[in-house]
Amino acid sequence: MTETFRKELVQRMTRNLLDIQLLRLIQTQPMWGYKIKKVVEALFGVTLRHGALYPMLNKLEQKGFLTSEKQKQGQRTRKVYTITRKGKQYVEAYAGILKEQLVGSDIK
Repeated sequence: MTETFRKELVQRMTRNLLDIQLLRLIQTQPMWGYKIKKVVEALFGVTLRHGALYPMLNKLEQKGFLTSEKQKQGQRTRKVYTITRKGKQYVEAYAGILKEQLVGSDIK
């Protein structure tokens, strides 16, 4: 695979499956919004706007996939997100479906 294809596909998957990518990222360690934004930009080459990030985090929290806790760091208060058991199950289900689609023998 050429690097151009790889970059294009990673960016497309990140944009189209932002909820899954955020859950996978937060699964590695609890994070706050700005850190999530910077990591997504560094890993996937996608500029993530606050207007897309925070509504998605709120939606994931409402669905029970994430929890949040305010933590004070010096003068700042950060809202730190942690994945829940339900969120982990959702990511596992996604991985299983993706694997089925990629290795499925029904397409000839």
